[in-house]
Amino acid sequence: MAILPLEGYRLIDFGWAAAAPRATCLLADMGAEVIKVETRKRLDPVRFGPDNLSRDPEMDPLFHSINRNKLGILLDLTHSESIELIKRLIRISDVVVENFSPGVMKRFTLDYDELKKDKPDIIMISFPGVGSEGPLADVVTYGPSLAGLAGLDSMIGYEGERVLGMQQAYADINAALFGAFAIQTALYHREKYGEGQHVEVAQIESLLSTMPEPVMEASLNLRTLSTLGNANNMMAVHNNYPCKGDDKWVSIAISSEEEWAGFCKALDYPSWTKREDFADGYKRSLNRQELDRLIAKWTIEKTPAEAMQILQKNGVAAVPCADTEDRYFDPHFQERNIIVNVDHPVTGVDFVPKVVCALSDTPGTIRRPAPTLGEHNDYVFGELLGLPKDEIEGLIQKKIIY
Repeated sequence: MAILPLEGYRLIDFGWAAAAPRATCLLADMGAEVIKVETRKRLDPVRFGPDNLSRDPEMDPLFHSINRNKLGILLDLTHSESIELIKRLIRISDVVVENFSPGVMKRFTLDYDELKKDKPDIIMISFPGVGSEGPLADVVTYGPSLAGLAGLDSMIGYEGERVLGMQQAYADINAALFGAFAIQTALYHREKYGEGQHVEVAQIESLLSTMPEPVMEASLNLRTLSTLGNANNMMAVHNNYPCKGDDKWVSIAISSEEEWAGFCKALDYPSWTKREDFADGYKRSLNRQELDRLIAKWTIEKTPAEAMQILQKNGVAAVPCADTEDRYFDPHFQERNIIVNVDHPVTGVDFVPKVVCALSDTPGTIRRPAPTLGEHNDYVFGELLGLPKDEIEGLIQKKIIY
């Protein structure tokens, strides 16, 4: 088997919810040894997500997806002995990851200033909601609320109608990508200069980085962008259109006159395509709603696949709006094996996304399922820290570890 790119690095993952766990998952996929730290007094909320109908902490599909390839330990951080155990573990590790509210790690004496006393080259990364400094530093946030605070929600809704907002943890996923990159950059810096450091990825700032257009419009043109639905100011045709079937849709986007000509040809030149108010991109934009209505009259007679095939043959970007079932059974996705089956001791099998970054010589792999509660206590406390079995048993009896 090929050596994995991040083999030999050890990360201690205090992350919960999605931001930090998704970042460490990306690194675990590439070979890093990630040890997830949990406490029974306050379990990771992702163990009880909306898709976990049984409310069993070992059955949540999102938890299994973003915590695969990790080891898991379970202990009570309110005990001083637990803190000492964790500090011993950090001394033989490379990176500490956390996404608690500012101040939580300091209360546990696990903040960066404290940890670097024992291990000067330790790297620590934090994912605060809005940052560790500033007037809002102490505000409590979750992913959906951050989209509101960042201003992203103000643009999510149908054109000219009220704001609907995203209502999903888009901030977590964006911050995770930045975080995974930052950890590798910090490791590279340490390899060259022998220096550890504290990295901060404020989740709200990761969202702001995805919104250049509204920021530029506000700063240069003094204009506030609002809800546009699926519309695009650069494309008159840019929407999801209803198709034959129950809640089936096709996405169509047209960016040039050449593509518009291909679109008209695909529809066999209906009379409305020759109307003066659709004569060029500017006029089509002015009459976007009427144009969408006419396109929908054509798509509603087709399945999403039929509409895609007809339009794609004529050079038009058109694809079905896939639901969960479509993603799993689509022939293209199946051939590329984008959903991987992973054996799990509780569920029997997990269905998780494959490793996205396909390195030709050192590809990442999914080697183990997400850890069950305290699954790797013996390995971490016994093998890594060298505690004898009777000492581990004593810690279990005192409920310091579980």
